[in-house]
Amino acid sequence: MTLMDGLLSALGAPRRRAILHLVRRRERSAGEIHRALGDVTFGAVSQHLGVLERAGLVSARREGRSRLYQARPEGLEPLREWLESMWDVALASLK
Repeated sequence: MTLMDGLLSALGAPRRRAILHLVRRRERSAGEIHRALGDVTFGAVSQHLGVLERAGLVSARREGRSRLYQARPEGLEPLREWLESMWDVALASLK
């Protein structure tokens, strides 16, 4: 699986996009994320966080017994570059 495949796969699930949105401005524990989502099990939240972490979209750090998660905007850079390259091609074909 390529880096881009991993990013697109991670972002393809609405629940993971919701989690990424929750941690974009500040760190949150898995428990906080679970409570904010409401209709998903804690185990599912943990699995989604694992996918996001492996894709480089969130970072985690330990604080006591908790793990705090925060979005890594730089993890989206390869996707941004790819989209910009597609945009450049589209603009060139309009000329």
